[in-house]
Amino acid sequence: MKLIWHGHSFIEIQTAGKQILIDPFIDGNPFTKFKAADYSPDYILLTHAHGDHVGSTEEIAKRSGASIVAMTDLAGYFEEKGFHTYGPNIGGTEKLDFGEVKITPAWHTTATEVNGVNLPLGVATGLALKIEGKLVYVAGDTGLFSDMQLVGRKQPVDLAFLPIGDHFTMGSDDAAYAAKLLHAKTVVPVHYNTFPAIKADPQEFIQLLDDGQGYLPEVDQEWTL
Repeated sequence: MKLIWHGHSFIEIQTAGKQILIDPFIDGNPFTKFKAADYSPDYILLTHAHGDHVGSTEEIAKRSGASIVAMTDLAGYFEEKGFHTYGPNIGGTEKLDFGEVKITPAWHTTATEVNGVNLPLGVATGLALKIEGKLVYVAGDTGLFSDMQLVGRKQPVDLAFLPIGDHFTMGSDDAAYAAKLLHAKTVVPVHYNTFPAIKADPQEFIQLLDDGQGYLPEVDQEWTL
């Protein structure tokens, strides 16, 4: 599979002729050179309802017909708007034509403004993806919690995306401990330096990991797993 990190928590995966966007915060993302209009994916996967994760989901899905995969309540919100969705709840797995998406817990809030009112659209989650026989864990926005060690219960975690920006999520120290719980082969830091409140040095985070475990992809640049 091919992966691209577009800054913040926006991840693109290409596999089996399918394009998958995860938390497509595009317009307003200071890192990526791309615009929402550049994408026509097959699937959009969401960890939670905050604007810097839902991002351009509606615009892209309306134009492309992409299916939206998110936890039950957030998927239901988009279904009511007429979008095609898949909505497993925490612990549930959706089998799709590119692989599997399992909804995992995350410790975070998820209220977002709808018609001037803050609504909690479900709960924040992570995503455990089985693609091409490999396990990719997207932690989403979360603090450290010990049950992360269960993500790789059935097979090793090949790649983990962990937030390091602190303030709203784990900081580097807690994220490095999360990497130990996960026993992840490769760890990519995300959700940092987008806003002043989440300023962090990714190189310092990499130094906290086991040798060769950390990877810092260039923004908008493709790599292969």
